[in-house]
Amino acid sequence: MIFKLMALLAVIFLVYIVFFKRNRERDIKKKNNDVIDVLDECPTCKTFISKDEAILSNGKYYCSKECLPK
Repeated sequence: MIFKLMALLAVIFLVYIVFFKRNRERDIKKKNNDVIDVLDECPTCKTFISKDEAILSNGKYYCSKECLPK
């Protein structure tokens, strides 16, 4: 009886590994690709800033309003 129970648990574990581990690996790869952030240098103060947070003016990325050319 114990042998049958252990065999059943081993089969369930193998099925879990085969079907669900692949999905986790795909999810991890997708998340890693989403994390990439592009930095650009502010031409005024030479500080690196994320393009998502930067101010775009005349094709250049600035870190703040103070660095924008007047």
